Amino acid sequence: MADQAKPAGASSLKQRIDQDIKEALKKKNSLKLNVLRMLKSEIKYKEIDKGSELSDDEVISVLSSSIKKRKDSIQQFEKGGRDDLVAREKAELELIFKYLPEQLTEEELSQIISQAIKEVNATGVSDLGKVMKVIMPKVKGRADGKRVNQMVSSQLSFDSADN
Repeated sequence: MADQAKPAGASSLKQRIDQDIKEALKKKNSLKLNVLRMLKSEIKYKEIDKGSELSDDEVISVLSSSIKKRKDSIQQFEKGGRDDLVAREKAELELIFKYLPEQLTEEELSQIISQAIKEVNATGVSDLGKVMKVIMPKVKGRADGKRVNQMVSSQLSFDSADN
């Protein structure tokens, strides 16, 4: 794949999604096909909104947003006792995760958070916004924002309790 010339402005992630749509069509994998078409549609919508093609980072943002929607749906379906829909959403979620960069481990994320806290000289939970502003670009697509926020909050409250 590295040998192929990349069309101007084309995103490798978008190309991978397009290729996988063709493959899902051939294999008659309707779940994968539906999920990928939906992702392609969301990406296209963002491109129209932006007025130009999306970079891989921007495509990752679209994927992350889609993951967040599915996690919210899973919670709602679990509350409603709709196990059939929970299972479908989880299967779709699994498919989308395959297009994101490898997720950070707890330790890796903790290190990034510690560095960011030092970088902005954060002293307590009141500095949460400053720390998040530094961390999120570094972990984009590799860690859930809610998880990052919880870890930052706990580290900041732990640090301020030490002082």
